[in-house]
Amino acid sequence: MNRHHPPGVPHRTLHRTLRLTAASALALAGVVALPAASAHADPTRKGDVIANLWEWNWDSVAAECTDVLGPAGYGAVQVAPPSESLKQASAYWWDVYQPYSYGLNSRFGTAAKFKAMIDACHTAGVKVYTDAVINHTAAQTGTGYNGTTLTSKYDTPEWDRADYHDASSCPTADLTIQDYGNLTQVQNCELLGLPDLKTGTDHVRTGIANFLNSQLALGVDGFRIDAAKHIPAADLAAIESKLTDTTSGTDPYVFQEVYPGSTPQPADYYASGDVLDFTYASKLKSAFQGNVSDLESLPSSGILPAANSVSFVTNHDTERNGLHLSYKDGDAYRLANLFQLAYKWSTPTVYAGWQFSQSDQAPPNSGGFVTDTDCANGWYCLDRDPAVLGMVAWHNAVDTAAVSDWQTKSSSVIGFGRGGAGFFALNNGSSAATYTFATGMADGTYKNVIDGGNSTVTVSGGNATLTIPAKNAVAFHAGDGGGGGGGGGGSTTVNVTFDAYATTSFGTNVYVAGSLAALGSWDTSKAVALSSAGYPVWSGTVSVPANTTFEYKYIKKDGSGTVTWESGTNRTYTTGSSSGYTISDTWK
Repeated sequence: MNRHHPPGVPHRTLHRTLRLTAASALALAGVVALPAASAHADPTRKGDVIANLWEWNWDSVAAECTDVLGPAGYGAVQVAPPSESLKQASAYWWDVYQPYSYGLNSRFGTAAKFKAMIDACHTAGVKVYTDAVINHTAAQTGTGYNGTTLTSKYDTPEWDRADYHDASSCPTADLTIQDYGNLTQVQNCELLGLPDLKTGTDHVRTGIANFLNSQLALGVDGFRIDAAKHIPAADLAAIESKLTDTTSGTDPYVFQEVYPGSTPQPADYYASGDVLDFTYASKLKSAFQGNVSDLESLPSSGILPAANSVSFVTNHDTERNGLHLSYKDGDAYRLANLFQLAYKWSTPTVYAGWQFSQSDQAPPNSGGFVTDTDCANGWYCLDRDPAVLGMVAWHNAVDTAAVSDWQTKSSSVIGFGRGGAGFFALNNGSSAATYTFATGMADGTYKNVIDGGNSTVTVSGGNATLTIPAKNAVAFHAGDGGGGGGGGGGSTTVNVTFDAYATTSFGTNVYVAGSLAALGSWDTSKAVALSSAGYPVWSGTVSVPANTTFEYKYIKKDGSGTVTWESGTNRTYTTGSSSGYTISDTWK
């Protein structure tokens, strides 16, 4: 949270010392049980990019997962705090960081819509991480979005005065943090007057865990811990030890907000989860407002270790206080996000919020309830920018390949490869720039994912001469269907037969869609129809480039044209140079 005061990567496994059943977690949290999810996020999904759809309502998140995030290959979506919060006549964005109760009827929709959103995202193959506000409750009394009335800030449906820190543990006269260099004040006193929960007690730890478990029971896959620096790391670890598994049977993924300051330090929290890297975002702002050539030394610039961090370009606090770039920085902001997706470091996030003229301004709403996201009116949907979508696919395609072949052509132009799996070059200057780069790629012709493949790049002798538009980039990877594909680069094609075992209801048909033009380039209207002659095995033969790696998935279309994607990670296949191949799959 930290409103005013500067108050990918392998996911660690958290030791479980206590496990609560999903039913008991729901009951203890005061949440009505809803039907179990019919689909779960795939824990083996290759993509790790997180789309931070900040304060989008649940209907809009569900639609974005279905229409954009899943097909594009995003791994997860981060959503706003789902609990009931402060409701006031003049709504502000920070109202959601003042919890009134742990019930899940909120300004973003009902508990039923929250559950439907999770199911929709899982069906699209996208995990769901919620913003967990567990350090404190509301500072302001009144009535919440589900009708909860507070007459004392120390008396909520879940907590009484004894559950909060008081003068016995906080040394300041008004119980608020006065010195952000004093660890006792930071962790035992009130942030901006928000009642600080006594997380050192087992009663409070259990109550918080029950709240998080109620979300896990509905299908949530992990949590961003708000204001984590204000909770002792040992307390967080104790709370996490009480969490149940996700509905996919894995430990929930935890990443923590540790805002910059003298104490505590991010490393203090590595044992309880990954940490959001504010320094990474600050270094990107410095480079894209100065010399991008400085990014060559990024790993040694003081950013957090890749294995312990989550990167971002901006978030809801820092786009407002000027610490980091924002949509108001235009092309530099967009380009910084493209670099983040290209550079191999920690788990990357792409932030999509709304446009604002005042820092406290609420998202578009009706009576405080957030209205549907309209990317053409009031919202800034960077997650669906065509260049960003291209780089999400690029990021997934190069996978874990290391950064290689770094080249600095000027203070504004850099390029680097990813171990021969892909190459990326950017131009932060004000005019187009042309340079020849050693790409480390196999010779051939590749599509430029930045412009959706409308332009191509030719690699000859491992080199490519690129003309990079001002404030833009060029990126290509092996297996993009452009003829390079990891070898050869010729125009030879081979036949691939897709055999998919899939049961359907009458009037529903099965198609295959994928990253190649021959498979519709992920456009469901251009997907290849499969024959039901061998039902329940659906079959079809497609001519695709030889010596090429591509991604694909099966979809179902009913009589009304409704599209359902199979769940889980994108499938991959690599062709050789022989005449034909058969792929046998089962619908996921």
